[in-house]
Amino acid sequence: MKREASVNLFQYWNRLRDGRPAPRRTEIEPADIKALLGDTFILENDSRGEAVFRLAGTRLCAIYGRELKGFAFSSLWRENDSRMVMRLVQAVFHEKSVLVISYEGISRGQRSVSMELLLLPLDGGEEHRRALGIISPESKPYWLGADPVSDAGVEAVRIVNPDREPMFLKNRPAVRVASTSSGRDEPQPPSGPVGARRIRHLVVLPGGRME
Repeated sequence: MKREASVNLFQYWNRLRDGRPAPRRTEIEPADIKALLGDTFILENDSRGEAVFRLAGTRLCAIYGRELKGFAFSSLWRENDSRMVMRLVQAVFHEKSVLVISYEGISRGQRSVSMELLLLPLDGGEEHRRALGIISPESKPYWLGADPVSDAGVEAVRIVNPDREPMFLKNRPAVRVASTSSGRDEPQPPSGPVGARRIRHLVVLPGGRME
């Protein structure tokens, strides 16, 4: 994670879960993360198995130029990336993965801004699969909020093991994603980190500790 807001939300979530796979939805206290609320959102898995926005912060809605509540999460992404992102989101719901996505947001006026998305699982039981997330722009250009972001291209994906690497989140390598123009929509196996392995459609990077 590169954005301070992502790190702060992760640390809050990690304290709440206290060693469990995920904290319960009812344990999230908005007052505890009030500085982050405008950029946060909650996803839920609806009856069709579609990830939809249950809640979305005001700053986030302003970036996208619409009220996101009730919209499908897939509507944020271009078609090829959407299929990959939805599979990763289902891993957050079902396998309690922690997901970080770096992407380029493209506005209606064809301006661009680098953004980071963090998605954290919440324990709502089998009937209420939910996740807490935050989206942070790398910078805040003058047009952000006035020229809505209408497209997004994934640049890198990171699957975090929160039990092994919470202290070194900013230093973990990301899995680069091939350009959608190539027709490929899967993360490519990392060439650098030793010990990376693929589990179904996910690439899991090894954790570690500094002695």
